[in-house]
Amino acid sequence: QVRLVESGGGSAQAGGSLRLSCVASGYTFSSNCVGWYRQVPGKEREGVARIYVGGGVTRYTWYADSVKGRFTISHNARNTVYLQMNSLKAEDTAMYFCALTRAGGNCQEPVFDYWGQGTQVTVSS
Repeated sequence: QVRLVESGGGSAQAGGSLRLSCVASGYTFSSNCVGWYRQVPGKEREGVARIYVGGGVTRYTWYADSVKGRFTISHNARNTVYLQMNSLKAEDTAMYFCALTRAGGNCQEPVFDYWGQGTQVTVSS
């Protein structure tokens, strides 16, 4: 049973940084897409970044326009994906979720089979 656990959320000042982690418990990445999403109450869930890990190598990354140049997605080639968030803005405040496709899933139009419970990020201006 794959379980995704996010951590690293918290409070930060505008302009500050946070690093989120997503650990896939009981699983080792093989050819998967992992995505970070965020959601604010009353709004639709928004894609933030995605990364495709195949054979331990990064083969594809994607970022939402709103975070390009500020956020970086990476992985440890085993079971953890990170989201480094720099130059944070108040509008980055949201619950952040990670998601994982089954092995062989693509990242251009991913279908995520597993979701974490989320970690809250609050940025004050």
